[in-house]
Amino acid sequence: MTQPSNAAQRRWLVTGASRGLGHAIATIALMRGDRVCLVARSADIVDIATALGPNAMGVQADVCNPDALAALCNAVAARWGGIDVLVNNAGLHRGGKVDGMSVEDWEQSIATNLSGPMHTVRAVLPHMPSGGAIVNIGAVVGFRGFPGDSCYGASKAGLAGLTQVLAAELASRQIRVNLVVPGFVMTEMTATVSERAREKIVAKIPLRRMGRAEEIADVCWWVAGSTYMTGSVVMTDGGLMCNL
Repeated sequence: MTQPSNAAQRRWLVTGASRGLGHAIATIALMRGDRVCLVARSADIVDIATALGPNAMGVQADVCNPDALAALCNAVAARWGGIDVLVNNAGLHRGGKVDGMSVEDWEQSIATNLSGPMHTVRAVLPHMPSGGAIVNIGAVVGFRGFPGDSCYGASKAGLAGLTQVLAAELASRQIRVNLVVPGFVMTEMTATVSERAREKIVAKIPLRRMGRAEEIADVCWWVAGSTYMTGSVVMTDGGLMCNL
């Protein structure tokens, strides 16, 4: 049976937590006294979690595998009694214009960025008590069109819609579901963007700089603890959306 957590120490599950935003979210939750299960496809997630201390556990799993997700959630619940916060952060970016992208890129993007969060929610729900929170990580391209981002944009737009439905559906259980939308953030993924492309994007951001993973993580922390907010879209993009 799922047990309510001590209000001072929530139990988190963060996907895509081996690096970038996911790692930043896990780190801030640990720093503020919570327990976190870090999930990633890479085998080194166990060592990464070990380095973060005794309140962290690492599990290697693919969000595209429902059976693996069910097993890891059972393991977390057996160890900690339940899961209070789920952060659906794992993502895959594949570029390419609509007449040039491969079918494989399309299918993998949808599987990871849209089906993956649904699988994870379904695995977590049996272990999430009343008062739990689900934080989905969206993208600006899910709301605005950028050439060459059909795969990523469609999957993130789908996630925005899924967030709305889950918020309405899970409200009767007092489980809140919100979408945090980062802008152009400094991560391993954006490090591959050329300097020229980076300058063009930053020029459109009213705050005139890229975001830091820690800044987005801080918002995710706040959203997870905001007890009267559900179905919300929280733009954390330096003003990019209002300037497009």
